[in-house]
Amino acid sequence: MKTKKGGRFKSPFKLKQKGIEVIGKWKTVPIDPNLFGDEDFGDIVCLEELTEYKLVSSSKVGKVKEKKRKAESISEGNEEEEEEPSVPPKKKKKRKDLRSNTDKSGHPRAAEIDVPVDKEAKCNKIIKAANCENRGHVSENTSSTNDAPKEKKAGKNKASQAQEALPSVTTSKKVKNWTTKVLSASSDQKADVSAWKDLFVPEPVLQALSHLGFSAPTPIQALALPSAIRDGMDVLGAAETGSGKTLAFAIPMIHSVLQWQKSNSSTTRNDSVSNESHQHHDETRCENEDEAEKLTHQQVEDSGDEDDASFSTGSVKVLENFEFDSGDKTHTLGSHKKRPLLGLVLTPTRELAVQVKHHIDAVARFTGIKTAILVGGMAAQKQERVLNRKPEIVIATPGRLWELVRDRHPHLSNLRQLRCLVIDEADRMVEKGHFLELSQLLEILNDSQYNPQRQTFVFSATLTLVHQTPARVLQKKHAKKMDKKTKLELLMEKVGIKGKPKVIDLTRKEATVETLTETRIHCNTNEKDYYLYYFLLQYPGRTMVFANSIDCVKRLSSLLTILNCDPLPLHANMHQKQRLKNLERFAERESCVLLTTDVAARGLDIPNVQHVIHYQVPRTSELYVHRSGRTARAANEGLSLLLIGPDDLINFRKIYKTLEKSEELPFFPVETKYMISIKERMNLARQIEKAEFFNSRAKQHNSWLQQAAEALEMDLDDDMLMGKKASEEEESQKQKMLKGMKKQLKHMLSQPLFKVLMKTKYPTQSGKLLLPQTSPGISKSALGTVSKQQAKKKKSIKLN
Repeated sequence: MKTKKGGRFKSPFKLKQKGIEVIGKWKTVPIDPNLFGDEDFGDIVCLEELTEYKLVSSSKVGKVKEKKRKAESISEGNEEEEEEPSVPPKKKKKRKDLRSNTDKSGHPRAAEIDVPVDKEAKCNKIIKAANCENRGHVSENTSSTNDAPKEKKAGKNKASQAQEALPSVTTSKKVKNWTTKVLSASSDQKADVSAWKDLFVPEPVLQALSHLGFSAPTPIQALALPSAIRDGMDVLGAAETGSGKTLAFAIPMIHSVLQWQKSNSSTTRNDSVSNESHQHHDETRCENEDEAEKLTHQQVEDSGDEDDASFSTGSVKVLENFEFDSGDKTHTLGSHKKRPLLGLVLTPTRELAVQVKHHIDAVARFTGIKTAILVGGMAAQKQERVLNRKPEIVIATPGRLWELVRDRHPHLSNLRQLRCLVIDEADRMVEKGHFLELSQLLEILNDSQYNPQRQTFVFSATLTLVHQTPARVLQKKHAKKMDKKTKLELLMEKVGIKGKPKVIDLTRKEATVETLTETRIHCNTNEKDYYLYYFLLQYPGRTMVFANSIDCVKRLSSLLTILNCDPLPLHANMHQKQRLKNLERFAERESCVLLTTDVAARGLDIPNVQHVIHYQVPRTSELYVHRSGRTARAANEGLSLLLIGPDDLINFRKIYKTLEKSEELPFFPVETKYMISIKERMNLARQIEKAEFFNSRAKQHNSWLQQAAEALEMDLDDDMLMGKKASEEEESQKQKMLKGMKKQLKHMLSQPLFKVLMKTKYPTQSGKLLLPQTSPGISKSALGTVSKQQAKKKKSIKLN
């Protein structure tokens, strides 16, 4: 048994599966008086034993307690509860876990045990009446009982508040995520959603869209929804980045689940959860269960720490217990059996899966539909427990999903009833040599687990982007010239679309968005750091910097940290929680730099990203389109900057040819007068970074060798150590040099880089001192600078 702070016990997982229902009474056990001679037993008051009890599900015990607590508070009023806080909270906390004192003290839990079990029906009636007529009174009483142990942690208090405000969980609970800002942008005012009604959108979804402020559908949504909902067709959708593709497949999927629930209304647990039922959600208890479930789901999946959310926090545990004992045992068993997986969404990255889940949850908030997320980087056992709740929709990455399918999880064993399959960013998912698990999953879905009524949705911004086939390939026998039609046919064959699908292509010839301004800088490879640092200083804002390798991201991260730019790294070698945390931080800060690999290139909808810098030119044109698509989303403007070194020229020419650019990309204007001081700072930072990198690497290598030698009881030769063993004098000299360089850099960074110089000979002309209002670095924007330069260029062409 592990003990927590404050002497509370945290029992292991196995013990939490069972609870005890008291039938008889606690009986006093006689104690030998000689026992009190031992000092260790000086604090014993009495010993009691319980022989008449019943082992039941821990969830049932929690529920009974909850009912009895509410029943007491209603029947007895506030008198006893006002007297209770007179006991000092510290004493109460000490006594709380002692078995002898819980029986005798005035703690509410003691009263809970004394209430006979046969009064359960009476309690239910009282709770129902209170919920309908005087909900506020009940919440006051429950809050006063919960306030008794005031020494609880802050997290637990928050959870108890969430429990008190149970009926309005969806509005009060806001999950911290980079999508929250987008989804809650206009939640205060309800939008007019009459434009959606002709698209056959279900009523609960219309209500959610109104709350989200989505007054009109985007072109891809307007074209995809009627075919998917009314005609039940498969959809292949290609639309530019930031055009709302997620809702184009989320709404038909929710409609399909609701239709299934209607047709199985006699057996499903809560089939008529619709707009009506949510307006009167105080009348029934099932709605409370769904809301509580949603809260616990959000806490589990967004924090990634389900154990803490569901077990250590008492009140959240009670919320979960609502679900397990919502009605008769037979009814819940039947509903669990007949609640198959109806919707499956597959995404290439974990972050995209998290985002898609939040978008689906936001639109399905008034439907009672449950969703679950299955991604790598989190404990598989926790995700299995989430699957045990039988969610109707699962959002997953192929690797973790295949792992759970292979382990024959009950909820994933029968995929024959799957009504909707979505493959997001499909061109990336079915690429040769990638996602082996996906091909195995598709093989199962199209063979042994095939459902002829299943709808398939395939979406991407580069679905119809075709590369020009090299001449050497065309010269071979049976060589096919790739065009849009053949590419889509191959994709349909791989995915398993057997009928005639609805194909929607809204991409431009250039594949990128109209509102995106594309620029470039030609430089040597070692000069890329200078131009990157110059851009970040001159044009602050939300900037994403893409590199092709993890090593490059790590090096840039340490360099920019030394230069006080506070970058946030994001790559596949990072822990999943840290990856999500960095994305949240990036979305929160107004001026911030995210250094990332192509993990963040596809699908992520981070609000107000102003600039995208390609530190290394991407290897394919698809990657270029997706990277650049992180900015200029939803009709906003954005800037894309390519840093092109000698090694990047081949890739740049390929991209230029594939995207069929009619005009040359403009050069980004750089003020050369600032480059001398930029280079000084960067060169010094490089020296510091190099020294620190070699020191840390040598220390890591040497400590590992020393530990291994100690374990084997061997002597270690100095020749085996990295960098050889330096004398104390040499070591101290190195440290002094490093300190000196850091001090020099600190002084450089304290000086303003973009100085505003007086241009007048006499600063007090006309009797007033002329002072600059603002620094040009702050007032300028990167887009403004580029547009000015282009305007000048056009003027000069006209004059000539």
